[in-house]
Amino acid sequence: MYPTLEACVNDLERNGHLVRIREEVDPDLELAAIHLRVFEAGGPALLFENVKGSRYRAVSNLFGTLERSKFMFRQTWESTKNVIALRNDPIQALKHPLRHARSAAAAAKALPMRQGGAAGFQEISIQELPLIKHWPMDGGPFITLPQVYSEDPDKPGIMNANLGMYRVQLQGNDFIADKEIGMHYQIHRGIGIHQHHAARKGEPLKVSIFVGGPPSHTLSAVMPLPEGLSELTFAGLLAGRRFRYSYEDGYCISRDADFVITGEIHPGETKPEGPFGDHLGYYSLAHPFPLMRVHKVYAKPNAIWPFTVVGRPPQEDTAFGALIHELTGDAVKQEIPGVKEVHAVDAAGVHPLLFAIGSERYTPYAPAKQPAELLTIANRILGTGQLSLAKYLFIAAEEQEPISTHDEAAFLSYILERIDLQRDLHFQTNTTIDTLDYSGTGLNQGSKVILAACGEKKRELGISVPSQLQELREFVHPRIVQPGVVALECPPFTSYTEAKEQLQELSQAIAERGGIPDIPLIVICDDSGFLSASLSNFLWATFTRSNPSHDMYGVNSGYSFKHWGCDTLIIDARIKPHHAPPLIPDAAVQKRIDRLFTSGGSLNGMG
Repeated sequence: MYPTLEACVNDLERNGHLVRIREEVDPDLELAAIHLRVFEAGGPALLFENVKGSRYRAVSNLFGTLERSKFMFRQTWESTKNVIALRNDPIQALKHPLRHARSAAAAAKALPMRQGGAAGFQEISIQELPLIKHWPMDGGPFITLPQVYSEDPDKPGIMNANLGMYRVQLQGNDFIADKEIGMHYQIHRGIGIHQHHAARKGEPLKVSIFVGGPPSHTLSAVMPLPEGLSELTFAGLLAGRRFRYSYEDGYCISRDADFVITGEIHPGETKPEGPFGDHLGYYSLAHPFPLMRVHKVYAKPNAIWPFTVVGRPPQEDTAFGALIHELTGDAVKQEIPGVKEVHAVDAAGVHPLLFAIGSERYTPYAPAKQPAELLTIANRILGTGQLSLAKYLFIAAEEQEPISTHDEAAFLSYILERIDLQRDLHFQTNTTIDTLDYSGTGLNQGSKVILAACGEKKRELGISVPSQLQELREFVHPRIVQPGVVALECPPFTSYTEAKEQLQELSQAIAERGGIPDIPLIVICDDSGFLSASLSNFLWATFTRSNPSHDMYGVNSGYSFKHWGCDTLIIDARIKPHHAPPLIPDAAVQKRIDRLFTSGGSLNGMG
């Protein structure tokens, strides 16, 4: 149980989980590059003691492994899991009151504690912070682990507050230095409801940004919590220590944080925010987002600035996902009846691709012949919180053999063996997708598709490239990705008009050659060698570079009363002109940071 971030850092160091970096490091790309190299090597947390241009230290990779994350919360982990389980299934507390007495005691200690003033802080400016720029094309320095606090103007008070992790741009673009910062939040976020209520009253929304403090506070900002359990209560629960706060000039101040930025978001005020290298593995581009007018900036005298770096998965935020899954357990089962598992596929950038297992209980007296309840469950999934941002949902019913969505290759094979592609594809067009996904038709705009399967196997999946895919005009270098899936290389994408002609020609050629029933999925790509080299490459390139309504074609495809189907599905996963550019490290920066990893460097032998 840590009262401060410094206490956590010291504990990690004593137990071999953290390394101090003595050398001066430039926050312009160098800190991020060092973090990425150490994370990829499975290395420790990093305390940067000498950040160029700032008197404050910075720490990263705290959550870099599930093992280290659970070590930090080792004293409160089980009691927190038990409390969340009780919120999901409160009847257990009535059935077994003695068994759950400890959980109730832990929960009672978790309520936020109000204190007076802003004691212990010094007032500073934005430019005194560690201004970390992560990727070469980023629009400026960003806060990547903020705890953004807002209250509902219609129901003020800490127990109705929202604590979320939204991207904060500290400098760059048109922001006035030290006076304005950018607040990027996506749809379905709590702060958006608060801003809507404030704008309706014609009032600015008061916002506080907490950085640092006990690591439980950082995790609480990303937790999907059961209804009625606030992020501030969860922060205290996991910390084993009540969240301490006060108010200064009408703004909430976390007394536990290392840094606090306060300010207002006024109705209708936006400025361009971005670009920013994001967790899909591409840049999110500059778009108008809310502008926050800075009121005051506070820091503890020996404050530590926590940060992470996001990019193509897996990254440190992958460990966040693992933590969340382990803590919340079966919460999704409670929320959506009939669901057994939902897995947001990290390799595909989380939101683009969901795998799910559901039930088929509509006619238990008869063998399942086609997806029925699965489609009801699928629509519930796509209407639930952040899950609603998914583009592709593969859902199956577990029947004779056990299956797991976390064995991604096996689960995909299970679907492909059973799916009837003429019947079991269900589209939603002109709808919302992830703000960071540029495969659609505009910001937040795109389409979704449900691929549902149940019943007996319909096909054996091919494990070699069929002759029908050899010697095709324009389509070259066919490679097996996994059973039933072939990657085909094609000239670069130029327009949807040309793509339609190309892929209709391909579909017709395959049909004329007799079809390929053992290959239900073909992926058209720019580099079949890259796409087929690993499961991770396949999942990332296919599902981040395609929009179901625009990029799905098929052999013997057609409509029957507005329902589209085919015999073999073709996904065009080439890079399109409207896509955001992928993240590419700066070679000069990579060379500069070598000094830390060689003899005499703080990270010698680590990466």
